[in-house]
Amino acid sequence: MNNKGFRRGSFQSSTSDEDMVEIAGRALDFSITDDDPPLDREMLGGFSLYNGGGMNGTSQMMDFLEEPLPGVGTYEDFNTIDWVREKSRDRDRHREIASKSKESTWALIQSVSDAFSGWLLMLLIGLLAGSLAGLIDISAHWMTDLKEGLCLSGFWFNHEHCCWNSNETTFEDRDKCPEWESWSQLIIGHGEGAFAYILNYFMYVLWALVFSLLAVLLVRGFAPYACGSGIPEIKTILSGFIIRGYLGKWTLIIKTVTLVLAVSSGLSLGKEGPLVHVACCCGNILCHLFTKYRKNEAKRREVLSAAAAAGVSVAFGAPIGGVLFSLEEVSYYFPLKTLWRSFFAALVAAFTLRSINPFGNSRLVLFYVEFHTPWHLLELVPFILLGIFGGLWGSFFIRSNIAWCRRRKTTKLGKYPVLEVLVVTAVTAVLAFPNEYTRMSTSELISELFNDCGLLDFSKLCEYVNDFNSTTGDVLPDRAAGPGVYTAMWQLALALILKVFITIFTFGMKVPSGLFIPSMAVGAIVGRLLGVGMEQLAYYHHDWTIFSGWCSQGADCITPGLYAMVGAAACLGGVTRMTVSLVVIMFELTGGLEYIVPLMAAAMTSKWVADAIGREGIYDAHIRLNGYPFLEAKEEFSHKTLAMDVMRPRRNDPVLTVITQDSMTVEDVEAIINETTYSGYPVVVSRESQRLVGFVLRRDLIISIENARKKQDGIVSTSIIYFTDHSPPLPPTSPSMLKLRSILDLSPFTVTDQTPMEIVVDIFRKLGLRQCLVTHNG
Repeated sequence: MNNKGFRRGSFQSSTSDEDMVEIAGRALDFSITDDDPPLDREMLGGFSLYNGGGMNGTSQMMDFLEEPLPGVGTYEDFNTIDWVREKSRDRDRHREIASKSKESTWALIQSVSDAFSGWLLMLLIGLLAGSLAGLIDISAHWMTDLKEGLCLSGFWFNHEHCCWNSNETTFEDRDKCPEWESWSQLIIGHGEGAFAYILNYFMYVLWALVFSLLAVLLVRGFAPYACGSGIPEIKTILSGFIIRGYLGKWTLIIKTVTLVLAVSSGLSLGKEGPLVHVACCCGNILCHLFTKYRKNEAKRREVLSAAAAAGVSVAFGAPIGGVLFSLEEVSYYFPLKTLWRSFFAALVAAFTLRSINPFGNSRLVLFYVEFHTPWHLLELVPFILLGIFGGLWGSFFIRSNIAWCRRRKTTKLGKYPVLEVLVVTAVTAVLAFPNEYTRMSTSELISELFNDCGLLDFSKLCEYVNDFNSTTGDVLPDRAAGPGVYTAMWQLALALILKVFITIFTFGMKVPSGLFIPSMAVGAIVGRLLGVGMEQLAYYHHDWTIFSGWCSQGADCITPGLYAMVGAAACLGGVTRMTVSLVVIMFELTGGLEYIVPLMAAAMTSKWVADAIGREGIYDAHIRLNGYPFLEAKEEFSHKTLAMDVMRPRRNDPVLTVITQDSMTVEDVEAIINETTYSGYPVVVSRESQRLVGFVLRRDLIISIENARKKQDGIVSTSIIYFTDHSPPLPPTSPSMLKLRSILDLSPFTVTDQTPMEIVVDIFRKLGLRQCLVTHNG
């Protein structure tokens, strides 16, 4: 099967959702510094032929390519790497170092440093990813508060820090202090009345528009790859695909800056997915410090798997969840060594973030909760209901979002990314301001929903009718809901409707956007509504049979915050189809260790329900939408065909393009390269016998012929190319011959024409092949 390599031309036609539009003709070319230097001229166009040297009397025979050429064995952009070749290269390198290490002390030191370089790289990735995450957290918090007002004692303080330093705050109004002034107080001198409200409203929308405009302009101008969450592309890259510049330094800088802007603008998106992309950019850039990783694409992908773990570790403050996420969701090839290294990188990243202390509470996470009451077996019923809701919402979201993204790609909408971002931001901000639950940042909203109401909580969600005679110690009994709770329920229901619909249009726009936080918010709102409903039911009907055994009057039976937590896990599971890593992330995130069973029940139910409606998670759906080559390991292959039915050329096609081992001239080979677009060619004994000798890659052929013409005397269009060990003596008048055996792969993967297709697909999946040759009697 001679597969047509993904070449640049084939991507220009599809205007991909993740900004393939701007790649084809972008003005700035970042690819040169990010990866292997490209060749002198565009390889994929026809290259000019020129005769060097004329006829040469002496038939000198050089085995050209004794020392490797720069560029041979590297890959074009939008091509797939050859895992088998990369791994065997690394083994050869390792063998060489091991044999040299016995010769001298210096070689031994080099061998030790080579072995240690992987761990050093993980340390650097953890430090860099943790620092960037801390910076993003602090900046986003400050800029989110900037939409509402300013701190007079120091404009660099956010609302919370501003009031910490104040001596005039009361406990009940801890977020009101003279040092913090809203925009209406700053501009017209007072904060009460209709005009002040309208002014605050206007400033809120204005700041949101400014932030989102800046974000989309930076992405468009400097790094088209910095939009979206980045996880679908990272999955594709880890499966062996090459997207030059996707993990480069420009992408890193722009993604870090625009992520802060996008989160602060109040759009319905999170920073968690993009943090994985940021961490992978750190990993890719730091790989360039070590030859072992710089020169080997397969080794680099092991580092990127670990970097993804560090990214989730700092996004949620969940180091173990990060390792499991990398294993379950993004990695294609995850050996045991990568598991240990991911664990170390995630540990260092979490430690760095904890030292920066971005939330000011000495914790790694935003949503730390402490629930006091154990859950009862009967509560599994509402938890499973939440799981079913999560699965249904996940499927609905994936279908609608993919339909909208497809529409963006196929209609004129895709040509106006800036306008689209501004319209969505304006709609979000205008609808969000009147409702306090949508006005606050989504992370704060989730934090509030997870919260268990204590005596000292003064938010609306905790306005219950207090009966102080029945309070024992810390534990508050179930109480009747006060007017505040009913208002909060209405506002949360409206917030839910806004979040459900606006997220569909937000994810996939040309700004960095994560999906974890909005999905969790939807689930947390539904969970909290259900939790308060259950709580009131148990309070007013504690004599019902379902409550009588475990919920007597005056007891604290039901924790609404726990329902919010379970709902958040269910919705996130429905969208991403994570199971193990999701549960671990959720209990690391909240510290709720005894609630693993409810979380597991909800995550599993939501996965089953969502899988019954549609098999793909959101990331796989986006990979398919963008047309990336990705062989999904979970997908089953049901066709009962043989290799000969699928291979190219088919029976009626023109014959297979092959190169003979000792009878083709430079001109013939260049003609083949110009006329076809395959990524490589089989080398056979002769046109008649068609027995396979090996496989040669197109890129290696082009580089070798170009170099030979420049550097080797007497190579002309009529020179014969030899792929054999020994070449026959030439008559004195003939031009020099060109020996290219060193670029020939003598052990290409072959299957016979009777091999069932399931086995062929498995071989491609498990070995990460680029191509497989079909033979019949050799």
